Amino acid sequence: MTDSSVEMAQILATAMTNWWDEVNESTQWQDGIFFALCGAYALVSAVALVQLVRIQMRVPEYGWTTQKVFHLMNFVVNGVRAVLFGFHHQVFLVHPKALCWILLDLPGLLFFSAYTLLVLFWAEIYHQARSLPTDKLRITYISVNVAVYLAQVVIWVCIWVNDNSTVELVGKMFMSVVSFIAALGFLLYGGRLFFMLRRFPIESKGRRKKLHEVGSVTAICFTCFLIRCIVVGVSAFDRDLTLDVLDHPVLNLIYYMVVEVLPSALVLFILRKLPPKRVSAQYHPIQ
Repeated sequence: MTDSSVEMAQILATAMTNWWDEVNESTQWQDGIFFALCGAYALVSAVALVQLVRIQMRVPEYGWTTQKVFHLMNFVVNGVRAVLFGFHHQVFLVHPKALCWILLDLPGLLFFSAYTLLVLFWAEIYHQARSLPTDKLRITYISVNVAVYLAQVVIWVCIWVNDNSTVELVGKMFMSVVSFIAALGFLLYGGRLFFMLRRFPIESKGRRKKLHEVGSVTAICFTCFLIRCIVVGVSAFDRDLTLDVLDHPVLNLIYYMVVEVLPSALVLFILRKLPPKRVSAQYHPIQ
């Protein structure tokens, strides 16, 4: 590499660094980016609500099916995120700090519950197709979620009582581990169901469409939870990558678009098909 090329690269790097610092320190950029996130989350939340209403109108005789609960949780998660980013000044600066952690962590936990519900649904289909017992799957799902929420409550209480860097590190690493568990669940049961469907005869009705649906959702959800696991884990040790602070708007924009907004929008689009009016083997009300 010539001296002129090195000098040009240094100039570009300096310019990018200056631009990054200018954006992070600008209240106009901060407000613009966080309000943009607010709008994006509100749009996804509205889509989930519309789809929930469509499903209810299509099959009003059924109770709260897995599909309905999934769309309801998407509506709630994205709606809460929209409100939080809409009031970002108040949220990020709220005191005590434990309350800020609760407001910012709770939607992430609800996102985990919503999308691991898909893992549960696929696990039930896989076990039924292989004539395996399914009675413990739902208990496992509930137990894992209860354990995650209880552990998170303990962390919040510790932050409330004695806020220090060690407790915050534990809190971030815990969220990283939770995201890894979700990614592993999608890889395990999404992958199993995908390869099981591939073994079906070519002429099987709906095989190709269902194969595409399971494969796409598995890839999207595994990727978004794995990225969340890595980014949250790294941010626990690197202050320059700290999320959920006013002076890192670009980082927040990239992170939340990649791990929540875009995955939610894509999954809702892929799963947009309405259930049949008659009861089918693949449409089970929640008991």
